[in-house]
Amino acid sequence: MSTTVTANAATAPTTATGSALAASSKFKAFATTFSITGPVIYCLTVYLNWPVFTYFPATGRFFWGVQAAQSGTGPNMLWYGWTVTTILISAGLGIIAMMLPERVTRKIPLFLVWLFPILSIPFVVYSLMFWWRLAMKE
Repeated sequence: MSTTVTANAATAPTTATGSALAASSKFKAFATTFSITGPVIYCLTVYLNWPVFTYFPATGRFFWGVQAAQSGTGPNMLWYGWTVTTILISAGLGIIAMMLPERVTRKIPLFLVWLFPILSIPFVVYSLMFWWRLAMKE
């Protein structure tokens, strides 16, 4: 004996932020725009060296913007600042996309969500080559 259970959208339980949020056209516009602009903004942020802050792990100190390594502070770490810059700009663009009419956001090509991250890989690999060469010398 077998039993078949069917559920449809009208009877399926949803949470206040769960399925309703994922089905929202505004959230789709935000997520799509964030996903498309994230890799592009990250590459630009690294290339132009625009961190929101510089972190010195040896001393646990943060400085706004780019801060060169100083005596007694150890090496600086820019990656956290680049990541925060990328998140802020991409989220801002995503919020702007949420404000656009649905007829405009529906025209955003979804293949860019996977194309731009793939296209950014060569730049990221190239930007890390200095560290690979440094490690090979040791």
